[in-house]
Amino acid sequence: MGVRLAAGLNERAANVPHDIAERLRIGRDQAVALARQRRAAQAAGAIGVNSQGAAMLGGLGRFWLGLASWLPLALLIAGLVLIQQFTAQEQVMAAAEIDAVLLSDDLPPAAWTDPGFREYLKAPRP
Repeated sequence: MGVRLAAGLNERAANVPHDIAERLRIGRDQAVALARQRRAAQAAGAIGVNSQGAAMLGGLGRFWLGLASWLPLALLIAGLVLIQQFTAQEQVMAAAEIDAVLLSDDLPPAAWTDPGFREYLKAPRP
């Protein structure tokens, strides 16, 4: 229905005298400007509500916002520190295992000069 109405208006707009067409154009421009003002006012009103709500919270709202913005960074740093400690602990445990094998097993003298010494330690014993 709207499409037929728009088509009919477009057909009749070609037959409208020039002075009436100019008045319609000015009226359309005013309506578009008014619609833009209303949209801008609605957007400003929505921002105003948010800023008023934040203002009502005062310093407490800013504290939580700051905490929420720094929390991911703090968690990332804590995770990296934990990973580093875990890696260091694994290296210490591997060295302790090698030391335990060295101290508890009889090794041939050639094992000390062998480049594959760790493979020798890991090999199954008879």
